[in-house]
Amino acid sequence: MPRIYVNTAIAIHSEISIEGSAANHIGRALRLKPGDEITLFNGNGGEYNATLSTIERQTVHAQVNAFNPRESESPLQVTLAQGISRGERMDYTLQKSVELGVNRIIPLTTERCGVKLDEKRAAKRLQHWQGILISACEQCGRNCIPEILPITSLSHWLGEDRGDTLQLVLHHRATHSLRQLAPPPGEIALLIGPEGGLSENEIESASQRGFQGVQFGPRILRTETASVAALAALQTHWGDLG
Repeated sequence: MPRIYVNTAIAIHSEISIEGSAANHIGRALRLKPGDEITLFNGNGGEYNATLSTIERQTVHAQVNAFNPRESESPLQVTLAQGISRGERMDYTLQKSVELGVNRIIPLTTERCGVKLDEKRAAKRLQHWQGILISACEQCGRNCIPEILPITSLSHWLGEDRGDTLQLVLHHRATHSLRQLAPPPGEIALLIGPEGGLSENEIESASQRGFQGVQFGPRILRTETASVAALAALQTHWGDLG
């Protein structure tokens, strides 16, 4: 059954109007017809069964029939602090991170970040990334949209207080593996660099702020591979995979 995100309140036994790209997706991409059933969610938890009543060019109407409290969130709370990579690589990282249960994403500018964005382009890119997260949730069955924060510098983010969060920085020169770490007392913050990786100075700065270096095998991973591999390992070790 197709799953559609709507940014509005949903109530059982009411009619809801779906507009914009979601309506276009229902009518043109999925080619659904009146009488077809869909699943709706708005990010506030749970999902709703609905039946399409009318499909117009810009607006779709659906009758909400029932609420399902089903959730697929991981018990492991993970923040991914990701050095911004170019184009499709960043899109891939965000999409797969959602599938692997990430809760929060911090896009970071770093010394070796090859993407330069002014304020206008940064806002546009953030809007695009938000769409990636929503589409990934529709596909993978999550009903809670992960939070993505505005782009910030690594130095600024490192200066924030994260309490008893387990802070990990992924780089191939680290000497510890995930198996050697104690279970996290609470949340996990995972720092991964962009295409060029993190510089020695950045790794040292992270270390001074309490980050533990970890490596996942002897091979150097691309940034988009590193985030997927690290999140999968964390979820297998302490979360809900496997």
